[in-house]
Amino acid sequence: MGTRSKRSRRCPQCRMLVDLCICQLIPCYPLATRLVLVMHYRERVKTTATGPLALAALPNSELRIHGEQDSPLDFSDLDIPERRTLLLYPGDDVPILSRSLLDKDNRPITLVVPDGNWRQAARMGRRLPGLGHAEMVRLPEGPRTEWGVRREPHPEGLATFEAIARAIGIIESPAVQAGMEELFRLMVQRTLDSRGRPEA
Repeated sequence: MGTRSKRSRRCPQCRMLVDLCICQLIPCYPLATRLVLVMHYRERVKTTATGPLALAALPNSELRIHGEQDSPLDFSDLDIPERRTLLLYPGDDVPILSRSLLDKDNRPITLVVPDGNWRQAARMGRRLPGLGHAEMVRLPEGPRTEWGVRREPHPEGLATFEAIARAIGIIESPAVQAGMEELFRLMVQRTLDSRGRPEA
């Protein structure tokens, strides 16, 4: 079966096979935090990319595509006085996202999240234009990833959806994080089911 026929059998929103679609189970969290997900154009078509599912659960969010020569990105429009921009970055040399860090500036957050594995996100985060005003932050240590579909070479690496859920849990509410993680586990289970693999 060719690539085109495989894609045609997938839901355009949740990216699951149509008979395993989870769209009706996606919660809706209209938050003050604005999510800006940045994906490389080559990652956009991959069915194992988890970031787009977070966009479906967070209506105050948007997707920006990186790497297209005809459509260069510029994030200077995010530099507005009424909002605080945080760039989620997987580096040991940046502050940890925490309540104490957030309490230093009570403006609503625009959270910029580069999509990809640890190395891709680190490289992208350093190159995104117009984000000189953004504060780089990293997630605190936590449980290892539950996403066993794509190989993660870095021991602290997370699926993009997991990283977003944990960041939202700190910025907004642990209850929202828990609801998003429940959706993520369902996505993992149905993805494994579609591959004929039992849950680990």
